[in-house]
Amino acid sequence: QAQLVESGGGSVQAGGSLRLTCAAPGFTYSVYCMGWFRQAPGKEREGVAGIGSDGSYSYADSVKGRFTISRDNTRNALYLQMDSLKPEDTAMYYCAAVFSPTPVMSDSWYDYWGQGTQVTVSS
Repeated sequence: QAQLVESGGGSVQAGGSLRLTCAAPGFTYSVYCMGWFRQAPGKEREGVAGIGSDGSYSYADSVKGRFTISRDNTRNALYLQMDSLKPEDTAMYYCAAVFSPTPVMSDSWYDYWGQGTQVTVSS
């Protein structure tokens, strides 16, 4: 059973930055598409960014130009650099994995999920 563990969440003021990390120990990491999702209270979960096993990536329009997804296959790690944060970015952030060479932004396709890390952005 694959395990995904997120870290790096916290509280920050608008305009600040955070870097989320997702560790995937004991996981055949390199063949999976990895994604970041978020869910705010009372809202549906939404895709934030995805990166395929081929290195291609995709972003939600709401975060383009502010967030950067990357992966380090040697460390089985996924990252999300979040800059110019806005209060509307406040949510629980999850990483997830699905067997795919290209990025997948729909959560229904993902097989493995982490427990989440909270990001709170104050104005």
